[in-house]
Amino acid sequence: MKNFKSIALALVVVLSTLSVTAQTKKVDTAKSTINWTGKKVTGQHEGTINIKDGALVFKGKKLVGGTFNVDMNSIVVTDLKAGQGKEKLEGHLKADDFFGTDKFATASLVFKKIAAKTSKIYTVTADLTIKGITKPVTFDLATTANSASANVKIDRTKYDIKYGSGSFFDSLGDKAINDDFDLVVALKF
Repeated sequence: MKNFKSIALALVVVLSTLSVTAQTKKVDTAKSTINWTGKKVTGQHEGTINIKDGALVFKGKKLVGGTFNVDMNSIVVTDLKAGQGKEKLEGHLKADDFFGTDKFATASLVFKKIAAKTSKIYTVTADLTIKGITKPVTFDLATTANSASANVKIDRTKYDIKYGSGSFFDSLGDKAINDDFDLVVALKF
């Protein structure tokens, strides 16, 4: 009888873990933000870009997946005002020198590997596609019941965005633009 109770208890534990189904939390695109910063020798520029759609997938309280699409035509420069070069820089960022948004209107991110650092912080390795080129990127993602946040550093040259890169062009002097750009992502569900 004692063995039967142990087996029954073990069966209940196994079945309860199997019954946990994945829950997809869709991103509220109106309340979520992506802020970007690009640096150069003489300063930096900042702006925003919009999430087109996205979701995180949880099994119980554990993050198990995620996918996102970003509207590359929504890129905006926020540190300049109209008439101060804002329109010119936005146009250049959308041009082939940078993101080529006429041909590549969407960038995507697909989670491939997720490792828990704590119960609410995960190290994520994802496939990032920009300009039709897919490369892995790794970052930490912090989660709560209704939100998630991450700081992501991206090497633009891996996506054939070499304009003004000191890694590819000599004699740029103070016109050189850093290869890395930073994203601060705040997601709401």
